[in-house]
Amino acid sequence: MTQCPTHHNMAQLIGAASLVAGFFLGPAAEAATSEWVTSPGGMIRLVAAQPRQDGTIPATLEVKLNAGWKTYWREPGASGIPPQVTIDPASGVVLEKVGFPVPKTFDDGVVRYVGYDKPVAFPLVLKRVQGTGDVTLRASVFLGICEDICIPVQGELTLALKAGDFDNPLDSARIEDAVAALPEAPSKDFAVTASHYDAEKALLRLSVHVPDGADHPELFLAGPTGVSFGKPEIAVEGEASLGAAVPVRLSGKDRELKGKPIVVTIRAKGRSMETTLAFD
Repeated sequence: MTQCPTHHNMAQLIGAASLVAGFFLGPAAEAATSEWVTSPGGMIRLVAAQPRQDGTIPATLEVKLNAGWKTYWREPGASGIPPQVTIDPASGVVLEKVGFPVPKTFDDGVVRYVGYDKPVAFPLVLKRVQGTGDVTLRASVFLGICEDICIPVQGELTLALKAGDFDNPLDSARIEDAVAALPEAPSKDFAVTASHYDAEKALLRLSVHVPDGADHPELFLAGPTGVSFGKPEIAVEGEASLGAAVPVRLSGKDRELKGKPIVVTIRAKGRSMETTLAFD
């Protein structure tokens, strides 16, 4: 076990721009669950629905946190371990998407990080690529759970989806609720309207149209390996717009932002929106 501020960032999992459409559930889905894997700070398990005709398997990774404990978003900040899910190829299933509900920022004056302090479910889209009939899912999960110390949690989760079987319909509702908690796609009244990377000052500048009367907006950014972000400086520019300047840190051999997908998540007035930006 190590102190939270000393953790190094792990590889980020980057989502797509319009997650909700990719995680849509059909009304007839039933589901099954793995056993809980426990740690001092909480528990994790896998919930999955029966495969659809196209082979897609909606699922979630559920993280149940004990009081006072936290886990991390896709870009944890200065420290932390984001959730990482690896599917055993022998399952005949691949992982296509991981969804992240809008997180919170935590700042104890020493380190700033981004994550969740309540139970959270990360929607997954799995795809069956071989085999027919029953499916046995085996997933290796690695994530960090923190209180005063950070504990890396690794678990092997297994569940069986038996063709024609009916499992607890409450599990289907868990998947649907997890999908419903994802940020919405950009819309006419909630979207990034302009973006520019100032390479000389290493600042990403954004203009955002937000719901009318939004106060205390929050902004979260995530990029691929080698791209990290400092604390956003947000300025409300009117009833329905804001501007943001975000410090960008580039590491590794390729120190350019060009061509790299940047996921932007915004919370404002009880709503959240997510989009992906790319810079020429």
